[in-house]
Formats: sequence, C-alpha cells, structure tokens
Amino acid sequence: MTDFKSLQELAIRIATEAGQLLLKRPSSFELDEKSGALDFATQMDHASEELIISSIRKARPDDGILGEEGGAVSGTSGITWVIDPIDGTVNYLYGIPSWCVSIAIKDSQGPIVGVVTAPAIGLTWSAARGEGATCNGSVIRCNDPISLDKALIATGFSYDRERRKRQADFVAALLPRVRDIRRMGACAVDIAMVASGMVDAHFESGVNEWDHAAAALIAQEAGALVTVREGIWHGEKNFVLVAGPALHADLSQELGSYLGQPLG
Repeated sequence: MTDFKSLQELAIRIATEAGQLLLKRPSSFELDEKSGALDFATQMDHASEELIISSIRKARPDDGILGEEGGAVSGTSGITWVIDPIDGTVNYLYGIPSWCVSIAIKDSQGPIVGVVTAPAIGLTWSAARGEGATCNGSVIRCNDPISLDKALIATGFSYDRERRKRQADFVAALLPRVRDIRRMGACAVDIAMVASGMVDAHFESGVNEWDHAAAALIAQEAGALVTVREGIWHGEKNFVLVAGPALHADLSQELGSYLGQPLG
C-alpha cells in the first residue's frame, strides 16, 4: 500500500528546495520562447525542473514523471509525478510574487498528493488523498456557502489574443453580478487560494494537467468541488472550475449557459 504521508513529505521537501532556488532570481534572463508569444521560459525554469527531476530520481527511481518542460517519462511503480517547475512564469519574469512550484503525485485512480509552494509570498499548500489540506501546516477549508453576488472570483486568460477576446466577453457579463474578479496570473496559486478561502472560486480555460493537478487535490481536500473538462471553451485545452459546493453550482449554471453545455 502506498504511503501517502511519506510521499507528501518528500514532495514538500522537493518543492521547497526548488522554491528556494527560484528565489535567487537574477536581474536578467536568457529567454527561450515557449508555447505562446508572451510566455517565456527562463533559465531558472529549467534549473528548477532539473532539481525536481533529479531529486525524484534519487528518491524514487521507478516512478514516472510528467512535466511542462520535459514531457512524459514512464515508470514501473504505478506512481507518476506531475510537475510544474514554475507556474506563473511571466509573473516570475517580471518580479510579481504570485508564482509557484507545483508538484502532484498520482496513481491509477488520480492524484494522491498535491503541493503548491509560493515562496515569494511565504505560503505552502499541501494535501494527501483523504487526509485534508493545509497551508503552512494549518488546516484549511474553502468558503461555503457563498452566493454569486458575494463571490470574489479568480480567473485567467489565454495568451492568444483572439481567444482572450472571447473570454473577456463572458467576464464582462459576469463582473456586475459578483463581488469582484481577481487575475493573479498562476493557475495553481489561484486554486490553492480557493482551498484556503482567500478567494471564493477560480475558473480558467487553456490549462494543462500540471497547472491544476496539485492544487485541485488541495482544493478537494479543503471541501471544494473541482470540474475539469477538455476543449469545451472554444476548443482550448482543459477548462477548470473550482469553488465551494454552493457557488460551484451557481457558476456551473452561468458558465454552462455561456458555453452552451452543462458543467454540473
């Protein structure tokens, strides 16, 4: 039987070490172009990934690894690590503190451990399946119930400008009906903030598994509902919605009406 607690402790240690490395942010970068015109990987992104992968390989050589920069590496243990060495690369590049290291561990049934550490703001969220969620070691719960008109909602936008215009149409319609909207710039941080009640919900399209896997488990263990769908917002990658049960139902209806298909 897999020891979730030991895996959680290992993931926290590795994420913390990567976060400490990234805090040594240089004043200038050698940039490699990534998938979008505005999205760049820094030399530190690659250094963080190398640290994470080497640490996993040293501790658990038979595990698989799925990462943003390195693709997929199969394993034989039935355990796969899903890593994002920097979520919020543009934030990191500009010196905006809302970036993080995200590490999830999954088995055949889904995520079993999630760790999101945002060292520039001094917060580390973590969870293990069935064991609840914490932030800096303290137990957390999402906000529930929250009505739509009282909801503080986080979201993100595509780097593709045409897709961003379509997303803006929905946000413009939603904005007068909620408390306010926040755009922090790192999907994993936003979802983790839902888990700890710092925002009430997060929705975003165009995200990959490594963007949401760790934070989604943390949010679920903190009482939130998580919906992930493929390609439903104008053909983009994954669409994710995270909120407490009451607000999740309201936002599912609102988003479903806009998208032309139910989310519940």
